[in-house]
Amino acid sequence: MTPADKLTMSRIFLSPIFFALYFIPGIPKIPAVIFLWILFVSIELSDLLDGTVARSTKSVSSFGKLFDPFADVIARMTYFVCFTFSGIMPLWAFLIILYREFGILFIRMLLVDKGITMGARPGGKAKAVLYMVSGILSLALFSVESLGWFPGIIPAFRVIIAVSYVFAVTLSVASFIDYLVQFRKLSSSGT
Repeated sequence: MTPADKLTMSRIFLSPIFFALYFIPGIPKIPAVIFLWILFVSIELSDLLDGTVARSTKSVSSFGKLFDPFADVIARMTYFVCFTFSGIMPLWAFLIILYREFGILFIRMLLVDKGITMGARPGGKAKAVLYMVSGILSLALFSVESLGWFPGIIPAFRVIIAVSYVFAVTLSVASFIDYLVQFRKLSSSGT
């Protein structure tokens, strides 16, 4: 594995730790919240850095182009499950995003069967930023609620988070359409 692939792999290892820490009872709240933030930031930083490392070390590969989005889906669906379970992320938003992500993975597999690797599209990258922003806001709300801080801001905070998920879902669907268009172009040129 290249250094970039190892960074990508870290998301797959850190995700179940995030999930377990989110739900394990009996852990003092302040350390749990601190460790959740450390895990979340580590997951998101690895996503930002793995592509940069691959390009700077000239180790961009077809494997990395497929492994990176797979690790992204594992990581983001893990914390979205946590936020949905806690009532922070709306279930409808989670399901649309989940269906989109599985749909993209499926069309990537169809292309791989033809010997074509489809990398990230600009809309997919923008969608990832909105996923990250929604995740940050959700973890911030979870932290504030867990610690009992600033109860007066929670209703307004929930509205902001709901709006962030509406934007994330909208961009998710738009980028899925873009991927479908690209899929048609690539699959017709690859036959």
